[in-house]
Amino acid sequence: MDNKEVFKKIWDEYQKGIEFKNSIGYRGVYEQSKMNERFYVGDQWHGAQCGNDRPLVRHNIIKRIGDYKIAMVASNPISVNYSAEGIPNTIGLSKRVEEIRETMENGEAYGGFEQSVAGDEEINLVMSALSDYFRVSAERLKFDDKKEQILRNAYISGCGILHTYWDPNVRTGLYADLSRTMPINGDIATEILDVENVYFGDPNEEELQNQPYIIIAQRKSVALLREEAKRNGASENEIGQIKPDNNLQYESGDYGEKELENSKKAIVLTKYWKETGKDGNSTIKAIRVCENVVVRKPWDIKLRLYPLAKFTWERRRNNAYGESEVTYLIPNQIAINRMLTASVWAVLLLGMPIMVVDDSVIMDEVTNEPGQVIHASGEASAIKSAIQYITPPNFSPNFDNNIVSLISQTLTQAGANDAALGDVNPDNTSAIIAVREAATLPLQTVQNRYHQFCEDVARIWAEFWITHYGQRSIKMEEQGHAWYLTFDGERYKDLLVCVKIDVGASTLYSEAQTLRSLDNLFDRQMIDLLQYLERIPKGIIPNVSKLIKEIKKANEQAQAMHQAQMEEMARMEKMSAGMSEDEMLSNLSPKEREALMSLPAEERMRILQTANEDGGAAI
Repeated sequence: MDNKEVFKKIWDEYQKGIEFKNSIGYRGVYEQSKMNERFYVGDQWHGAQCGNDRPLVRHNIIKRIGDYKIAMVASNPISVNYSAEGIPNTIGLSKRVEEIRETMENGEAYGGFEQSVAGDEEINLVMSALSDYFRVSAERLKFDDKKEQILRNAYISGCGILHTYWDPNVRTGLYADLSRTMPINGDIATEILDVENVYFGDPNEEELQNQPYIIIAQRKSVALLREEAKRNGASENEIGQIKPDNNLQYESGDYGEKELENSKKAIVLTKYWKETGKDGNSTIKAIRVCENVVVRKPWDIKLRLYPLAKFTWERRRNNAYGESEVTYLIPNQIAINRMLTASVWAVLLLGMPIMVVDDSVIMDEVTNEPGQVIHASGEASAIKSAIQYITPPNFSPNFDNNIVSLISQTLTQAGANDAALGDVNPDNTSAIIAVREAATLPLQTVQNRYHQFCEDVARIWAEFWITHYGQRSIKMEEQGHAWYLTFDGERYKDLLVCVKIDVGASTLYSEAQTLRSLDNLFDRQMIDLLQYLERIPKGIIPNVSKLIKEIKKANEQAQAMHQAQMEEMARMEKMSAGMSEDEMLSNLSPKEREALMSLPAEERMRILQTANEDGGAAI
């Protein structure tokens, strides 16, 4: 199959994806997502022809609901724990791994593992290190910020997608040789993809990893695309065929349809698909095409998973793109805005009613400014009636009550009541907390999908580390200290890596309640200091792990001193029971025995006799 046939096939698949998205809902994915974003940010009178003098009021409940739900879903701090399927992790192995990590953290030399096949101890050490390395990579890639963008995209458009790829230009600061002349470059990078620009081969299949193929459409600079094509062996004729286009109608957001003049961009399609080898194992292949040019020929990305993770806000059966809550809040938002605008306009008419002027009597333009002097001609009776006001119709007070009721009912039905949003006086905290928890309980299903998304990301990153890192050192950070662990991905390529997401306490109230409960248990002496510190919420006490280690060391020293005292007491008791001279001398230290034997016999006997009577006090 030549390049033109390859491009035509991918372009046809791309067009079919566009047709499917346009068939979803009343407006299609593209227009509906743009409308949802406008309502979310507050541009809720877009395109309305209401005149410039009419106040267009808005009470943005969509953003209030969205911000609350996004914050609640993302409020739980998460940590990632890797493990290898089929590899035991007993208490003994865990303690051994902790000892090795502590040795490396202290800067002490460790011989490492020399056997050709990775053992259980080595694998558990590496999985433990990768769990910490996820946090280091998340900070480098600004994963927290990207998670917020994913949640926002999913709330507005129904689906948020994170794409992880290998960037060979990332500088790691590592070197392959001791002389530091061979730098190690390349690492994972991430980007947010709008659902409008991602096309699934089977849009009825919700599970992303079961897709037959995935196409990503992006607008890139023509200069960069030509450089990439040249780097991948394209001819000068093919490179010249990469030209700017104006295919902006399927970009996300209103501003996606606007570009700088002469920006010279073109659409590039990246296609991922799975291929199964003779050994039955599948791998992911990719290709990049632009216009009639193959920017990069098919290559193996060396992963067993698609490098994309998807978070769906609301599921729809047989729909891989999900559904947005905003779509069905828009009618309520429009009704609220119209009612508020009518109410404000009615009040304005009462305060500043419409003026009628008889221009046959009034000679000047009436501006209604205070103190204006108006010239008129005619009789006094005519002048008196030359300016009049039209009395507006009566405005029912129930109209405002209906507005308040509609706002309150919309917030409540969306799961954002006053207690959840904090719009209540804290008179009865127990009742407020109960109502708040009841309101947030339905978000648990959304949180579960969000945690599954984070787990998918962690699994994809582990795939990259094992298949692309080769031999390099990975950075560990703990309590402000950094150290490096030697890592060889080739040794772990056949492992089935499992990911577990641990979710911590979400709110300040949870931390305060935990701290209060621990204080009560400690004050009642039901727990000791170590038990207290090991359970205190993270961040309350800086460098708490070092404090725990110091307390443990002090306890060990105190226990050793107590043991020595107990042994000394046993010795004294044994001497006080009446022993022979030889027995008493045998219980003395060499220095004590030498000093005692240097004395005259009579003096020595007197001391031993007195010591026997006084339990060794004389000695």
